[in-house]
Amino acid sequence: MVSEQFLKELPKCEHHLHLEGTLEPDLLFPLAKRNNVKLPDTFPQTVEALNKKYTQFKDLQDFLDYYYIGTNVLITEQDFFDLAWAYFTKVSKQGLVHAEVFYDPQSHTSRGISIDTVTNGFKRACEQAEREYGITSKLIMCLLRHLEPKDCLTTIQEAKHLIQDGTISGLGLDSAERPFPPNLFIECYETAAKLNSNLKLTAHAGEEGPAQFVTDALDLLNVTRIDHGINSVNDDELLKRLAQEQIMLTVCPFSNVKLQVVKAVSELPLQKLVDNNVPFSINSDDPSYFGGYILDNYLQVAKDFPHWDYNVWIKIAKNAINGSWCDDKRKEELQAKVDAVASKYL
Repeated sequence: MVSEQFLKELPKCEHHLHLEGTLEPDLLFPLAKRNNVKLPDTFPQTVEALNKKYTQFKDLQDFLDYYYIGTNVLITEQDFFDLAWAYFTKVSKQGLVHAEVFYDPQSHTSRGISIDTVTNGFKRACEQAEREYGITSKLIMCLLRHLEPKDCLTTIQEAKHLIQDGTISGLGLDSAERPFPPNLFIECYETAAKLNSNLKLTAHAGEEGPAQFVTDALDLLNVTRIDHGINSVNDDELLKRLAQEQIMLTVCPFSNVKLQVVKAVSELPLQKLVDNNVPFSINSDDPSYFGGYILDNYLQVAKDFPHWDYNVWIKIAKNAINGSWCDDKRKEELQAKVDAVASKYL
């Protein structure tokens, strides 16, 4: 097994991180108080009780129910800044060098909060993280697939100016996957893509949904990246395609265990992805709910795949850089950082 210090130093890119999913209980309760938000009587009333609940989700929907209640404490631009800044501060000590982060404006616009309030708070934190921590980042707006596609189209129109000026770098699709296949959102993706030819496209697929959802996201939504995607291993032709086209999967180990997609990280088909040359990155998804940030996920994967040597981990780090949406100059800088760590340990 590779050393823990190596994994800590290894430059990391995170591509599957929901900013609302970094809302720790010790921030949630102060924000509720600051904004005079009354939480439901059935909601845990202390940090300790809420942390305990976060270890006991029955499934994806059970998690989402708590996730959306938590978003209610986020109201002002400062709230959104504070949330994202807390995330960047944590991961700045974990070797993170680049982050492409999701956010769900519909969770907030449905409560009467403008998309600019949400986006500007997150944008300020991203800019400060680059200044203070050297972490570059991109904002990815996600559509909530459990809402009507027409509502998602409305959100795209509300975000039109942010897509056109490049503040929003990518479009994603999240929330409960199985009842809401990719084909429902073809018009949404086509509409968004027309607003800015540089807009990047991704989608959650193949987590609880079948491999066919991954294929559909690629063919119908024209995405260039797949979030989760682990069920791709059930389709040999799809695996070949992912390898040939170097389409990256953004895998989330702790999340898959906590939401009972698998019983343990060791059950994830990561070895099959490595063997088939399918690029993937390792991510934390909703770390405050799932018990670990990016380094924690790296350490657990290393523990459960102890036969992976330094070369495997260096390849994972380089694939994560190659699959990022930063420019070539930044990619070269990050590759050099990986090479420097590699030369230290090899």
